[in-house]
Amino acid sequence: MALAISSIPVLKDKLAETFIKKAKQAEKEKSSIDFSKQREEMRKILKKAQI
Repeated sequence: MALAISSIPVLKDKLAETFIKKAKQAEKEKSSIDFSKQREEMRKILKKAQI
C-alpha cells in the first residue's frame, strides 16, 4: 500500500519575514548559554569515576 505524498508547507509574506527574523535572533543568542557549572560537575563525576 502506497503512502500519499503530502505537500510541503511554504511560508509567505509577513509570516516568512517573521520566521526569518526570529531565526536570526535565535542564532545570535545560541551561544549565550553558560554551561560552565554543568561542565565542572561533569569533570568531578569523571574524575571520581577515573575516566
